[in-house]
Amino acid sequence: MHTLTVDELVDQDNHAWEEVRNILQEGNNPFRIVPAESESARGDSLYRLQVSTKSYLGTVAYETGGIIFDHGWITLLGAGGPEIYGSLASWNGLQEPASVSALGGMLIVAYDAAGGFFGLDTGKFGRSGHIYYFAPDALEWESTELAYSGFLSWLAEGDLGLFYQTFRWNGWQSDMEQLQPGEVFAYYPPLWTQEGGGETSHKSPIAITEAWQAVTDRE
Repeated sequence: MHTLTVDELVDQDNHAWEEVRNILQEGNNPFRIVPAESESARGDSLYRLQVSTKSYLGTVAYETGGIIFDHGWITLLGAGGPEIYGSLASWNGLQEPASVSALGGMLIVAYDAAGGFFGLDTGKFGRSGHIYYFAPDALEWESTELAYSGFLSWLAEGDLGLFYQTFRWNGWQSDMEQLQPGEVFAYYPPLWTQEGGGETSHKSPIAITEAWQAVTDRE
């Protein structure tokens, strides 16, 4: 199969970035676009993913280091940048050094402050092309039934408060300042226990790689 060059993957005529920016700006949820670490990182991510900038996934990989939503609660991966742990390429075993042990049949596209992960099904569940969520309260993958484009729209305008109702607590927005890049909250008792919950558990920062261990342990 022919490997496309960066020039072939950057589609000047049908670039989706304008569309993505409009979705972000018209949504209700606060967001911040993190710049890519370097020009070469942008091209490198796109090349390793082999997706065109005609797609939302490709344009996010090329135009951003990543996008941070809702006071830092969700991080959408891009080419990698300050404030973001890793990139689409390093999370998915497409470049060295890898950020984590990659997962077969799943393209990790985002993570959240509760230690949850969003992945695009590329074979693990039959190549549905849907985004799945590794829920820290269930310790399993659950389908959102959204394609990547729908997932991006949900990040911009969906009811994130409702989705994370049992994970969040009063004053979580200011507590987000405790997290350094590459950290998420560990809950004690954990969210998957009967006693665990946003209001009832004690929260403390841990490395995201530690949270990722919960995913790989179940493979």
